[in-house]
Amino acid sequence: MKRKIVLGMLTYILGAGTMYAQPQQPVRESKNEQPSSFRSNALWYDTNGEPMNVHGGGMLYQEGTWYWFGEKRGRSRSEGVNVYSSKDLYNWKYEGIALAQVTDTTSDIAQGCLMERPKVIYNKKTRQYVMWVHLELRGQGYAAARAAVAVSPTPVGPYQFLKSFRPNGNMSRDMNLFVDDDGAAYHIYSSDENMDLRMARLSDDYLSPTTQDSLLFRRQREAPALFKKDGLYYLITSGCTGWAPNQASLHTASSLFGPWQLIGDPMTGPGANKTFGGQSTYVLPVPGKQHAFIYMGDRWNPQNLKDSRYQWLPIQFKEGQVVIEWMDNWDLTWFDKIK
Repeated sequence: MKRKIVLGMLTYILGAGTMYAQPQQPVRESKNEQPSSFRSNALWYDTNGEPMNVHGGGMLYQEGTWYWFGEKRGRSRSEGVNVYSSKDLYNWKYEGIALAQVTDTTSDIAQGCLMERPKVIYNKKTRQYVMWVHLELRGQGYAAARAAVAVSPTPVGPYQFLKSFRPNGNMSRDMNLFVDDDGAAYHIYSSDENMDLRMARLSDDYLSPTTQDSLLFRRQREAPALFKKDGLYYLITSGCTGWAPNQASLHTASSLFGPWQLIGDPMTGPGANKTFGGQSTYVLPVPGKQHAFIYMGDRWNPQNLKDSRYQWLPIQFKEGQVVIEWMDNWDLTWFDKIK
């Protein structure tokens, strides 16, 4: 067991993503073209014609606008959290750096730190936008394993860094946030050298974990992406194999704290057993469309993290089973056929 944990740590230091050759090569997106569909693995440009830099991210929907938060990456460096906005999910305006690293070397978010998996949720009571990220301190590799919290009165920020910590003393790496129908928010995170996947209910202001913090299962998983349909919770995760691709898994539960049942791999088609060369980051419920969910993933490029590509695929429900199959090119009208 000790040997396995050490190897897992070394793998994580090498990188948290995956890279894999796609079975089919999508059409390259032109910077002068106004997109009207999703082309996974193509180079996506913002409305200024610049390549989008928003990796390992998540989505916030507010008053008719989507906000996409993700890691700003150089070839290898972490450079803060970027945010883009869109009215249609196809065309994205760059809004700037939502959470920047600082020059103060005594700060937890000093330049040289790692900010990964940013997620933002809105607290209706405090009227604050709350960002959580997986944070690694400058010069410490992946040893710190902390969560960090920042807030803003507006969706695009800039966000004010508040604090970083290990939730209830637990290591915290790949993470996600989830707000349930009753407004309660939850932090789901990889812990204990990625051997554990845990979930903690957040305080009413969404700024801290409560002591309602439980082990979901012990199976060395990361990249959690959680969604809910018809009272059932679905959880997609990735294995921990560094930059090498691996098989996704799907768990379901009728309660957030479990028990969680392993269903299997929701991916199907060529390259499915390696998650199409990508890794899960978020599941986006599409407002205004019933039972419409988009799987969001990253195809990491460890030689140039800035050029990591995005994979968006519709989630299908066939005979009660979650199915995600590769599509080179599709648009939101795909959901219109869902009865």
